Amino acid sequence: MDEKSSGSHQRLLIVLLMSLLFGVIMVQYVCPSRSECRMLHQLGSWLKVGGATGSRSGGNGAQDGPQKDPYIAEDGALVRFVPRFNFTKADLNRGVDFNIKGDDVIVFLHIQKTGGTTFGRHLVRNIQLERPCECHAGQKKCTCYRPGKKETWLFSRFSTGWSCGLHADWTELTKCVPSRMDTKEAPLNLLRRNYYYITILRDPVSRYLSEWRHVQRGATWKASLHVCEGRSPTLSELPSCYSGDDWSGCSLQEFMDCPYNLANNRQTRMLADLSLVGCYNVSSMSEEERWAVLLESAKRNLRGMAFFGLTEYQRKTQYLFERTFNLEFIAPFTQLNGTRASGVDVPPETQHRIRQLNRWDVELYEYGRDLFLQRFQVARQHERRKARERRQQERRRLRGRLAKQGRQLKPTGTPRQPDSHSAVTEEQQREVLLPEWWDLDENSTMEDYMDNVEQW
Repeated sequence: MDEKSSGSHQRLLIVLLMSLLFGVIMVQYVCPSRSECRMLHQLGSWLKVGGATGSRSGGNGAQDGPQKDPYIAEDGALVRFVPRFNFTKADLNRGVDFNIKGDDVIVFLHIQKTGGTTFGRHLVRNIQLERPCECHAGQKKCTCYRPGKKETWLFSRFSTGWSCGLHADWTELTKCVPSRMDTKEAPLNLLRRNYYYITILRDPVSRYLSEWRHVQRGATWKASLHVCEGRSPTLSELPSCYSGDDWSGCSLQEFMDCPYNLANNRQTRMLADLSLVGCYNVSSMSEEERWAVLLESAKRNLRGMAFFGLTEYQRKTQYLFERTFNLEFIAPFTQLNGTRASGVDVPPETQHRIRQLNRWDVELYEYGRDLFLQRFQVARQHERRKARERRQQERRRLRGRLAKQGRQLKPTGTPRQPDSHSAVTEEQQREVLLPEWWDLDENSTMEDYMDNVEQW
């Protein structure tokens, strides 16, 4: 009787464990992102501690899944990304022949509250260079000279300062930078130097909340020039949202209610050519038509930039920058989600209002995110293809050596026993006789096969 009871208890325990394991598997399937179903994912991680430890002790078992890819794991991006927009090969294959020893210049368009300050510091302090930027304690600007020259290769806040105005936009930079650079450093040849524009985008709601918190603490950008068509806007063209020295202490409601607030759709406006809509004169066309023109201009300029990154994808941003300019960072970028904006408790209806106020930025960001992730996928596929070709070349060299050894192995009159240390084995001789096309099979190894699997 006791044996029957213990047996039934064991079966019941097995059933419960199997049910729990099945539930964990379903959680991983239904909620692949750790940002969602957080408690359930935590439960799953507890249950998998023992199994993961065993896999690590046994070899590479813990590294076989997609989580071995740091670019997927670090930002919670979906493994099976589905593109929404069609881009040309030229749009997706971004690689420039940046000549740091020549006259080429990288121009950083710094949009407020996109993490541009952090990225700007990476540019002057974290790139492996033959001649690193000289940065001194207590000084905001660094000296970024080319090897062997007293000429700068970087136009940014932390290298040249706000030479074209505080947080100058696309309209200002494209007019100002060439004349500034030629005034300070005339190119040695008569050809125009190459200017490679770069920027960082951020989720519009997070960026908007971050700007509000920044303004609430008393920050202003009153020194911005907003130059367009050779002049700054008049007060009637660009009214102020506050009457005092700053807007410190403003509530989120007040921030949203100001119709002249430049925080609204800031990314679209700063990336567009404002001369297409009469600069800051809003009377030339309807608001809907005006913003539609600005959005298309911003998309076109974003596509044409040498590089842009996304605040939400730090490691991918680092990877694409390195691939684009053939430069490498010293330390990896870090994904920090604990910003002041993330600590703001905003009701869903308020978030909806912010999205409405920034509807053009929302569309631009979705467009840019799609382009960014497609560029990343193309770059990774190209990298894997190159690695596969190197492995195939190594196999060719190995088989060539084996074939040479096989030809040198001539039979003599008296048979002798094969020497495992000096002779070529029968298996190796058979491998030498494989046809040439065998080596060109792109799926000749499991690693090659996994590299060829499309992660869309």
